[in-house]
Amino acid sequence: MSLLSPLVLLCLLSTSLRARGDEVQVAVAANFAAPMKRIAAAFEAQTGHRVLLSSGSTGKLYEQIRNGAPFQLFLAADEKAPARLESEELAVAGTRFTYAIGKVVLWSTRAGYVDGQGEVLKKGDFRHIAVANPKLAPYGAAAIEVMTRLGVLAALEPKMVLGENISQTQQFVASGNAELGFVALSQVTVDGRPAEGSMWLVPAALHSPIRQDAVLLVTGRGRPAAEQLLGFLRGEKARAIISSFGYDL
Repeated sequence: MSLLSPLVLLCLLSTSLRARGDEVQVAVAANFAAPMKRIAAAFEAQTGHRVLLSSGSTGKLYEQIRNGAPFQLFLAADEKAPARLESEELAVAGTRFTYAIGKVVLWSTRAGYVDGQGEVLKKGDFRHIAVANPKLAPYGAAAIEVMTRLGVLAALEPKMVLGENISQTQQFVASGNAELGFVALSQVTVDGRPAEGSMWLVPAALHSPIRQDAVLLVTGRGRPAAEQLLGFLRGEKARAIISSFGYDL
């Protein structure tokens, strides 16, 4: 019996530590899904909490939260949706902050196809251009702004294929269903390395700033994992990951 006691104690201690771990459900904008997976892994390793991620367009996630989806944190692709949730008393006032500033790129899987000034948009020698639904996705709204300011929107509208979110938009291009498309820089950059193909980093002056805000939802108030993850997002580990995907801070 004495030989088993240390093993039993170890098991009990391990079970006790796991029991202390909390769980947090996070609604995250599709453009930030990949970096958030890395952040979640680092957070889990440091705290023992568990992070459950659900990604989608900011507009759809906002509606899901309003309809009672059990999220405790919301990482949006804009600042408007979290602010609305605050005004609707569905988010905790004073917890909202900008965790990243997004960048838009025009991307193609074909090397040399997209030039460094975006002149390919004016040539229009393509059948399809992928854009996230501007009614649901801030990156799609930014793409519309860019094409409007360049004076090419009317000519390109018949060629546009709309993705439900920025992830689906990226898939349209990656699969070849669209020759090029407007996506988030984070989707085609990891650790500072660009994806295969060609891209144009759209100048920030051509669209409204994409300030991506995070906020604690009322369902997360008092939940250790939710509150600690929000704080973790402000820390150096998370910021280093965010920067590695091409976001500004």
